[in-house]
Amino acid sequence: MFDKILIANRGEIACRIIKTARKMGIKTVAVYSDADRDAVHVAMADEAVHIGPAAAAQSYLLIDKIIEACKQTGAQAVHPGYGFLSEREAFPKALAEAGIVFIGPNPGAIAAMGDKIESKKAAAEAKVSTVPGYLGVIQDAEHAVKIADEIGYPVMIKASAGGGGKGMRIAESAGEVKEGFDRAKSEAASSFGDDRVFVEKFIVDPRHIEIQVIGDKHGNVIYLGERECSIQRRNQKVIEEAPSPLLDEATRRKMGEQAVALAKAVNYDSAGTVEFVAGQDKSFYFLEMNTRLQVEHPVTEMITGLDLVELMIRVAAGEKLPLGQSDVKLNGWAVESRVYAEDPTRNFLPSIGRLTTYQPPAEGPVGDAIVRNDTGVEEGGEIAIHYDPMIAKLVTWAPTRLEAIEAQGTALDAFAIDGIRHNIPFLATLMAHPRWRSGELSTGFIKEEFPDGFTAPAPEGEIALRLAAVAAAIDHKLNQRKRGISGQMRDPGLLNFERERVVQLADQSFNVTVSTVGNELVVTSEDGTVTPVLSDWRPGQPVWTGTVGNQNVAIQVRGVLNGVFLQHGGVAANARVYTRREAELAALMPVKETGDSGKQLLCPMPGLVKQILVEEGQEVKVGEALAIVEAMKMENVLRAERDGKISTIAAKEGDSLAVDEVILEFA
Repeated sequence: MFDKILIANRGEIACRIIKTARKMGIKTVAVYSDADRDAVHVAMADEAVHIGPAAAAQSYLLIDKIIEACKQTGAQAVHPGYGFLSEREAFPKALAEAGIVFIGPNPGAIAAMGDKIESKKAAAEAKVSTVPGYLGVIQDAEHAVKIADEIGYPVMIKASAGGGGKGMRIAESAGEVKEGFDRAKSEAASSFGDDRVFVEKFIVDPRHIEIQVIGDKHGNVIYLGERECSIQRRNQKVIEEAPSPLLDEATRRKMGEQAVALAKAVNYDSAGTVEFVAGQDKSFYFLEMNTRLQVEHPVTEMITGLDLVELMIRVAAGEKLPLGQSDVKLNGWAVESRVYAEDPTRNFLPSIGRLTTYQPPAEGPVGDAIVRNDTGVEEGGEIAIHYDPMIAKLVTWAPTRLEAIEAQGTALDAFAIDGIRHNIPFLATLMAHPRWRSGELSTGFIKEEFPDGFTAPAPEGEIALRLAAVAAAIDHKLNQRKRGISGQMRDPGLLNFERERVVQLADQSFNVTVSTVGNELVVTSEDGTVTPVLSDWRPGQPVWTGTVGNQNVAIQVRGVLNGVFLQHGGVAANARVYTRREAELAALMPVKETGDSGKQLLCPMPGLVKQILVEEGQEVKVGEALAIVEAMKMENVLRAERDGKISTIAAKEGDSLAVDEVILEFA
């Protein structure tokens, strides 16, 4: 077994690998760029080596720098995590030449499976069913259009060396193929250093289901069940679960056996994932194989009880797999949410900045459920523009699917993040969505259910009553605090606050009466409904936890002018608590109107201007592309929202812009 390993990665996956290595008694070496000098993975590792500037192409993607760090520290093996160098055939070859072990598959398997075009050829030879497509070299956009016309629309344009949804576009027409081809090639070149793309038929209403495999260097390969990853946005996974609500045992076995046959055909000898696109009728087709540890591997670990990182390390050291296929047992259900630094209300555009608040829910058993949070950040840390916007992977396990979903919803409500925008409100909304809870999924779920983008739903029904009760309880707590302030001119005991209150929640008003019974606060509604509210919340805490009625709840709390902002179950609203007279006066206050910025194209996120596609004086139509801005390795095309004429171009290609900086103005 190794004495010391180096992790050629950063963020949460580096921290995840360090935890297992520490458990195994193996020392670890972290590598870091200028941007990650103070990162959590650097502090966690036994040693750390600086490898270059912030840009991945000048640090994490440099094989020579990684090998030099191994020689400098005496690391005997390298775990690549996912992304970066994890699927570069040249990386394990260079490590082997330097006498360093690669904790991953052999170069031959990476060559056969890591390249999407070659993997489809290998799958076809292994008699695995594949999606119709063109696997040859595509010369240009016109060639891509010709292929798409022959296959039939819609088609998927996909980077051969891609992953994580980058270099991937769905096209419904020849025009979309032309634009998608150029964007996919550009993203593929910048993200993977390989601009090859291929075209295949896009299966309508598909599900994304993948099989986890693990092999050793003695010819043994087994599968560890499946994961459903159908909840995607821009072809990037948002929520994963294991097992899949679609599959039965017979289909699971067929998919697993095909995945193992494919892995054995290329002498696969580490953890890998065989991905399938599945129809609602349980038909399935080979999609690709990822020759690395997957982002969503924790859900498999939770239902199998296995540590995939440990298995990878052991087979890399030459050990045989400690179990056979018959030993693999699936237990319960696991759900994973990817917590991203992005603004769901602005079309999920990336958000950067400092984490002024970062308080994840407590890990470990919670009733019959288990909460796990894989992360690589901490409060006070900075989310930078250079890398993937992932903050954490929140995982819950429970005996049943609905219990795991309920546990996930509660954990999301208790996850406090501030200083940047994040997607927790969206994730919490998904957990409450009837279609998600029913398991009627497809990769088009988000586009179909949120066609106009995401807006936090207004509170209504039981949730509105719950938030109103908590708002009244918070106001009462704050009033109690005021009474206890020393040095007041009057004895606080002489102050009697009115028990009758009006809770203004978004555009709703609730008349309530607040009273205390022992340690409990009791909120009585106008219709006579009595709601006990019990919590040990203190002013300043970002999460209110307690019981409302007989329901255990967690609610995000943030102070706003004359009130508090509350967020729960995906619902968000400002709450203000008034006396009856204050409510009458507040109703007379004018509402401030927001200004019109329709004559400007503003940068929707911090990013780099890749292209300006128009000129001053040019007439443009609705939907016409105006500029391309790159942020966190994704290219975003900004389009005209109305017809008009370009009067001024304020930015130029290569400029780094802050959010809401002006790119151009209309006449």
